[in-house]
Amino acid sequence: MSSTHPAACHVTLLVATRKGAWLYHGDAERKTWRVDGPHFLGHIISHLVLDPRDGRTLLAAAKTGHLGPTMFRSTDFGQTWSEAARPPAFAKVEGGVGRSVDHTFWLTPGHASQPGVWYAGTSPQGLFRSEDGGDTWAPCSSINDDPRYLEWMGTAQDGTPDGPKLHSIIVDPRDPMHMYMAMSGGGVHESFDAGRSFAPLIDGLEVVEGFDVTQPTFHDPHCIRQCPANPDRLYQQNHCGIFRLDRPATRWRRIGGGMPAEVGDIGFPMVVHPRDPDTAWVFPMDGTAVWPRTSPGGKPAVFVTRDGGEQWQRQDAGLPAEQAWWTVKRQAMTADTQPSVGLYFGTTSGELWASSDEGAHWHCIARHLPDIYAVEVAERPAT
Repeated sequence: MSSTHPAACHVTLLVATRKGAWLYHGDAERKTWRVDGPHFLGHIISHLVLDPRDGRTLLAAAKTGHLGPTMFRSTDFGQTWSEAARPPAFAKVEGGVGRSVDHTFWLTPGHASQPGVWYAGTSPQGLFRSEDGGDTWAPCSSINDDPRYLEWMGTAQDGTPDGPKLHSIIVDPRDPMHMYMAMSGGGVHESFDAGRSFAPLIDGLEVVEGFDVTQPTFHDPHCIRQCPANPDRLYQQNHCGIFRLDRPATRWRRIGGGMPAEVGDIGFPMVVHPRDPDTAWVFPMDGTAVWPRTSPGGKPAVFVTRDGGEQWQRQDAGLPAEQAWWTVKRQAMTADTQPSVGLYFGTTSGELWASSDEGAHWHCIARHLPDIYAVEVAERPAT
């Protein structure tokens, strides 16, 4: 693990929920939290993300009830908001009815060398780009209309809760032309031309028994993360287990075999250490039989690996010991970059949990929020 640590800064948690968004501002020790919110009360907020290039611009992916999908922007860290002039929307089809965006699901700031550039993934699956800080959006990839990709995407009734999604948009910090993205369903894909075209990256991944593993249609990646300390390493939480890929290899390797048999390696979120590529965390759920999507046995726990997935250890100190039947969605777990890494997750029962010692101990920051869809960290220099 690197001995280089970031300068002191304040941590704010950006919490997106089924009924609005909240900001939780931590003190210097991350022990007490000041709540700011709700913002957009009643709106479905799928993702709330800070632009790390300016430290003040926030984007919120929203669905406003009967008014449909939109985007909100703040250039003063959430003090005031404005609606995007042109939210993500598929190109109109001449003489016919084309696809329409149900909601924007995922937001990713562009490369550090491209201020103002953002990417958005939608449901149904589509990839969009903004070059003006999220005010106007346009389709940016051939996949939106590629017949092969439309086949791999399936239909809006493919069984994915709240519809199929394009997510895990990753821009390589070394090269703005190199990107990854994932589709649930539809597989993992890689681009070398800033997202204009993609190629499948699914070798070694598994699918539900009885389906063709060679077809992207049947692949369901849940969350992919690139290691900040080693961008050639990717971790993935998949519908069928935990996987790792070390480039330039193109074949994923399942690394969830060390998880306890009674827990399994099925889940949604994936978090990687900011400085140690061998350390990663998952939050498993009950993926048996009818997929109840609850913590296994009603006993929630985070699991950590410190050797790249060979071994996993349970971290549940402070979490409920029994009768806690919630889980954590794919965007609802994250980490900060402090010397002792802070971990945070939000639950389907509206609780926000934190650890300031890399998962060794947990405490609850907030209760009784709506169903939490996403949790992100915003770090700003201490003054």
